[in-house]
Amino acid sequence: MPMNDLVQLHFNDAEKNAVDTALNQIESTIAAKCRNLTPDERMQLGSVNEHNKLLINKSRDYRLTQPGMSSPDVNWAEFEADWQDRFFLETRMQRLLTIFEMMGDTKILHDYDNYQNALVDHRYTRYKAETEAGGGYTTKYHEMKQFFPNTGTTKGSDNSTGSSSA
Repeated sequence: MPMNDLVQLHFNDAEKNAVDTALNQIESTIAAKCRNLTPDERMQLGSVNEHNKLLINKSRDYRLTQPGMSSPDVNWAEFEADWQDRFFLETRMQRLLTIFEMMGDTKILHDYDNYQNALVDHRYTRYKAETEAGGGYTTKYHEMKQFFPNTGTTKGSDNSTGSSSA
């Protein structure tokens, strides 16, 4: 496989629409139940760490197995509803994070392909400009040259080959 075409599988319009429809459906489904915290609220309320999750789970386990030992001051129906929603959200977040990573990795491959092909195009443009082929190659070359500032250009010569250390 050529180094400038690492990924050759592309989304068609129907697939793009299906993803957007699914995302819209997720957003509309959770919008009424979710809220965004301000940075202050996030700092104040914090996050339950792994140690405290164990405490929550142990308290729930006791409630489920020995309800007579549970505090009457806790609304256990609300506790269970919170626990179920928390579990639901956490497991779906993990799925979404996996999808996010898959999409990110695939985007990196497409970015790489585009960049490598842009370098090929730049080298071709430079070749055509240097051979005075006409047709606007010199203009295109000078406009693209700005993207290669660290290529060791000296007076009267331009060594931009696309092998910058970006």
